[in-house]
Amino acid sequence: MQAVLEAVVEPRRREILRLVRVREATAGAIAAHFPDVSRPTVSQHLRVLRDAGLLHERRDGTRRLYRVRTEGFTEARAFFDEFWDSRLRALKAEAEREQRRQDANREQRERNEHGHRD
Repeated sequence: MQAVLEAVVEPRRREILRLVRVREATAGAIAAHFPDVSRPTVSQHLRVLRDAGLLHERRDGTRRLYRVRTEGFTEARAFFDEFWDSRLRALKAEAEREQRRQDANREQRERNEHGHRD
């Protein structure tokens, strides 16, 4: 998981992942999205992402094509889901408490209204 977190901390690497999330792209096409960065630097970013298990590299002749390996995020996602799940449980419990409070208030108002009519 450490390699994944270190890989995605860099903004350009996150952008590379977004570029190849839906379909694969060549190293040249990826580099074209970063005109302010040298091709060797883009290649280094690709290598870091690949070594972290986040990119699949496929050779087609002399070209290298890259696409996201979603399974590379599994361990990191499970880690973050632990926090998200606990927050969702807490939110659900709070929403249920609020609903019970509103229901009790509505019942009290209805009792008061019926009591005044008699």
